[in-house]
Amino acid sequence: DFSRWGKVQREKLSPLRRSIAKAMEESWRTIPHVTQFHEADVTGILGLLKRHSPTYQKKGISLTLTAFLLKAVALLLKKHPAFNASLDEAVPEIVYKEYIHLGIAVDTESGLIVPVLRNADQKNLEQISKELTSLAEKARQRKISLEELQGASFTVSNQGGIGGGHFTPIIHKPEVAILGVGRAVLKPVYREAGKAPEVRWMLPLALSYDHRVIDG
Repeated sequence: DFSRWGKVQREKLSPLRRSIAKAMEESWRTIPHVTQFHEADVTGILGLLKRHSPTYQKKGISLTLTAFLLKAVALLLKKHPAFNASLDEAVPEIVYKEYIHLGIAVDTESGLIVPVLRNADQKNLEQISKELTSLAEKARQRKISLEELQGASFTVSNQGGIGGGHFTPIIHKPEVAILGVGRAVLKPVYREAGKAPEVRWMLPLALSYDHRVIDG
C-alpha cells in the first residue's frame, strides 16, 4: 500500500498499454537477445538532406534522416536475409521472407504503435518519405488500420527525437531483429592514421537480434 507513505494516484492500464506490455514480456522472456552497438558517420547524408530538402518541401514532402535509414536497411536486408526471417518454433524451421516490410516504431500519447512500410526495397526516397509521414500521422491520430500494423519483417526504432543515445531495443516477435537509432552528435573522429581528427556527425546504432537464428 504505497499510500502509507504519501499521496498517490492510480490509473488503469489502457487496452493498448496492456497489449504492449504483454507483447514485450513475451518477446523478452522467449527470445535470447544479443545487442551490438556501433556509430555510423552520417555527415554525408546530412549534407544531402540540407541540399535536397527544399526540393522535397516544394512537393509537400518532409525528407528526413529516418527515410535514408529505412532505404539503407531495406537494401541491407536483401544482402543479409537472416535478419529478415522468423523462427517457426513448432516445426522447427527458419522462414526466410522474400518481401521486406519495415515496422516503424511511432511514439504516441497512448504508447508505442508500429505501422508497417511495405516493400521498402522497391520504393525510392520520395515514396518512403511520403508513406512514412502518412503512417506516423495516422498512428498518432489512432486512425491506423489493423492491416497497416501487421506483417513487418524487421523493425526500426528511432529515439533521436527525444535525444537518446545507445539503448537496448526489444525484438518484436516473431521478427528476429530490430535496429535502435539514437540522436546524431558531433564528435572528433580520426579518419586516417597520423592525420588530425575531423569533426563528424556520428549516429548511435543498437542492433538487437535473436541468437537462436543469428550468431554474433
